[in-house]
Amino acid sequence: MSGTPAEIIRDPLWDNIRIEPDAMACVETPAVQRLRYVRQLGHAFLVYPGATHSRFEHALGAYHLARRALAMLDDRGDLQAVDDDERLAVRLAALLHDIGHYPFSHALEEAGFPDHEGLGAERLAAGELGDVLRALGGVTLISRIAALIQGRSTSPLAGLVSGSLDLDKIDYLSRDARMCGVPYGLVDVDRLLASLVLVDGGDEPAEIGVHEKGVSALESLLFAKYQMYRNVYWHHAVRSATCMFKRAVRATVAAGALDASDIADATDDMLIAALLAGDPSGLGRALRDRRLFKRALDISASEVPDHRLEWIAHDPERVAAAEDRLAAELALPTHGVLIDYPARASMLSVDLPLLTRSGAIERLTDEGRTGHLGLPRVADTLYRSARRLRIFTAEPRRLDAVPGWLLSAER
Repeated sequence: MSGTPAEIIRDPLWDNIRIEPDAMACVETPAVQRLRYVRQLGHAFLVYPGATHSRFEHALGAYHLARRALAMLDDRGDLQAVDDDERLAVRLAALLHDIGHYPFSHALEEAGFPDHEGLGAERLAAGELGDVLRALGGVTLISRIAALIQGRSTSPLAGLVSGSLDLDKIDYLSRDARMCGVPYGLVDVDRLLASLVLVDGGDEPAEIGVHEKGVSALESLLFAKYQMYRNVYWHHAVRSATCMFKRAVRATVAAGALDASDIADATDDMLIAALLAGDPSGLGRALRDRRLFKRALDISASEVPDHRLEWIAHDPERVAAAEDRLAAELALPTHGVLIDYPARASMLSVDLPLLTRSGAIERLTDEGRTGHLGLPRVADTLYRSARRLRIFTAEPRRLDAVPGWLLSAER
């Protein structure tokens, strides 16, 4: 593709995004084009009407930030020991990190379907995208990209794709806030990118870290993430819609009207059409008409006994059984109660090297750094503040407390 000019794409967040010919060859494949029809924020558009942006836009934004980060690191001489093949893998991993994503964001992973990173790694070698990647760098390039996407790469640049400071996070927080029209996701992006360093740990492998001058920008990233979870991603109406969607998909699959193996290849509209045609629960139609379930109980995680309800986030079959039992107790029909207690324990986690002004290397972790990074030390408090246990009902009901049997450790 030598001599082929780069494409310039206009973006509402980053203005001009330059797409190199190797990346454009990937963009033009069906695997990437499908992302145009998968919303970045699932059902958040039912609350924030502007939140209709797609995974495709986000993929381009992550690629743009990868190019910027690599250019800055290269200008400082940090990439002298990093070959061109590794830089290519990082750029393309940023572009392709979401190709395995299901329709409607992360909801179906919550519902028990396989993780999108694994699906994405499988798609790298398939179809037209696989042909393009093999032409660019063979199976070695595909393996490198897959490792970067799945967070198991040993590349010194792996932190740009998966980690405390990855570029994916910078784009989605900034983009989601812009498209939702909220001020919560503000990140000092220029300062943060300018502070990235490749830290040589001596006996330890080199890895992406941050210079001491960028600590406040890192704090802005972490606090933006907390604010976006509290106000957008875990907004009560967004979570109500998400729970309705999860239960509708599971009911449609159980009824045999939808093949689970086809869901990963679907787009948002394709999956909604399948629900409207075959969902026996009626939740798909209610969701389409925005007849959302209302809160019967809404309490902070700090009011929930420790570890007693953690299963809600990862055992969808047990959740469905509990929902049906509670529906019967409240004189509601089957599928008339939904229980939600989302989990993201790593919301504010930090683990990366810090290059001090004196040239010494320290490590930023969840313990923070005295006098510098105080946010991680209060991460658990912030997480419990953002997280809420909610019980939604199809008809108005009120619960004053969590039912005792729901807190039981017995299955």
